[in-house]
Amino acid sequence: MKNIRNFCIIAHIDHGKSTLADRLMEYTKTISDREKQDQLLDDMDLERERGITIKSHAIQMEYVHGGEKYILNLIDTPGHVDFSYEVSRSIAACEGALLVVDAAQSIQAQTISNLYLALENGLTIIPVLNKIDLPSAKPEEVSDDIVNLIDCGYDEIIHASGKTGQGVEDILNAIVERVPAPVGDPTAPLEALVFDSVYNPFRGVEAYFKVVNGVIRRGEKVKFMATGKSYNADEVGTLKLKKAPKEFISTGDVGYVISGIKEAVEVKVGDTITSVERPTARPIEGFEEVKPMVFAGIYPVDTEDYEDLRASMEKLHLNDASLTFEGESSAALGFGFRCGFLGMLHLEIIQERLEREFGMTVITTVPNVSYNIYQTSDKNKAINIHNPSQLPDPSKLDRVEEPYIKASIITQSDYIGPVMELCISKRGILKNQSYLTPTRVELIFEMPLAEVVFDFYDRLKSISKGYASFDYSPIGFRDADLVKVDILINGEPVDALSSLIHRSNAYDIGRKIVEKLRTLIPRQQFDIPLQAAIGAKIIARETIKAVRKDVTAKCYGGDISRKRKLLEKQKQGKKRMRQIGRVEVPQSAFLAVLKLSDQ
Repeated sequence: MKNIRNFCIIAHIDHGKSTLADRLMEYTKTISDREKQDQLLDDMDLERERGITIKSHAIQMEYVHGGEKYILNLIDTPGHVDFSYEVSRSIAACEGALLVVDAAQSIQAQTISNLYLALENGLTIIPVLNKIDLPSAKPEEVSDDIVNLIDCGYDEIIHASGKTGQGVEDILNAIVERVPAPVGDPTAPLEALVFDSVYNPFRGVEAYFKVVNGVIRRGEKVKFMATGKSYNADEVGTLKLKKAPKEFISTGDVGYVISGIKEAVEVKVGDTITSVERPTARPIEGFEEVKPMVFAGIYPVDTEDYEDLRASMEKLHLNDASLTFEGESSAALGFGFRCGFLGMLHLEIIQERLEREFGMTVITTVPNVSYNIYQTSDKNKAINIHNPSQLPDPSKLDRVEEPYIKASIITQSDYIGPVMELCISKRGILKNQSYLTPTRVELIFEMPLAEVVFDFYDRLKSISKGYASFDYSPIGFRDADLVKVDILINGEPVDALSSLIHRSNAYDIGRKIVEKLRTLIPRQQFDIPLQAAIGAKIIARETIKAVRKDVTAKCYGGDISRKRKLLEKQKQGKKRMRQIGRVEVPQSAFLAVLKLSDQ
């Protein structure tokens, strides 16, 4: 056990984490020249294209230091705020962390939030200054930032480049020398922390774990404590590039178990595996059910594809247990699904994967969050809703609560004004402002999650010229004065365009939506009224004027009564057409509601 080192890499998106992991694997000869490829631990094309890690991985490396052989377990972590719970469980399975900071971009919000997680878990931090080969690198300046942040010495910072391989040997030596060996009792009852799982279509779910106490053996009967279900450990082993089966995995080591589990939902990240014969008294602390934060309707473009979409969603759910979905129907869009996501990036990824992996073109409705509503009949009982159409009649409603988040924004001091203006316009409350360095400032806001879901991230990037970074964590529900704004097209409410909006913004947003729809819905041969309404009260209206055929074109001169007769006949036809005419709403109209700030 004294020769095992478990570590993770903490970094913001695009700070070179995956490239550095590639160099570590090459240097320790974990991969051969034939197996080399960029971002080896990122399996999906999507991860490589966007430069983000969506699914965390683990890999075991062997390294000889001072004549002794060491086992290094790298537990990879996703880099985006949506996946912060998975990051927290990966960190809990480690004793050390590489803090990778881009020498050109310096410290970003995600780095700081994950660093605090690591310090809470008592991890040893090894600071690494990456990308020092870039012409825009500022090693001295960024080293000052790191020293101020974690209070280390300048000589502790390792200068490296994932691209050229510089400093990789220093990093490996530092892991062996500075990161403590895992502690635990191999003779105690089995306790193993699940930090990830992968779905294998042939063998079921493979759970990745770290053994905290005891030993897990092949063929042993094990129990997952959160679900209470027991399985046979058909195969256990360690995670090289390909799986390496073993007879047992002992305390402190990291490995995988295959036990024929068919549903990804049955393996929960943060769960504790124990032995059925000799169980542990209590599970490892820190387990939470992952709750979806953002909800949206996903509908097939062609209603005949509904069953294909269901099959695609079920396959995706096998790979991604944090995706939730249930059937729903909409008068405007037909049959589809109400889906729950961890955040907006997660929603984008699911949409993209449906398109790439299953060839499904889908319409996504306006994303919204879940709300707690209290009815007048029972003012103490909270009902959780995540669809505006589930909101009861205002006369039966006592109050509504919406989720709030604590948002941390790090930006350059030049952009403080615009960033504050944006956050306050999104109903944010400034809680703290601290200068990390003379030119970089961290702003802490409390704000409603619903305001962040729309276009917040894009606008933050544009007003700060790409320099602001953003991270958030939920802080519970608070009372809010919310109203349901319905959009009526030709007098018919379109449920897919309904949204819950704060009363102070309702008139403004209602007006913007109908103005935008007027430009997107094609003209018909009759006038189409577009209205935004709160209950029975119309708060905004626009009209799409009719396309008028010139019926009097054939009348050259002659009596005016002939023209009048033709116009009267046209008028009657328009009246009848208006009663039976249906308005097709194009897909762009559903997406337009998201982009209201462009106006």
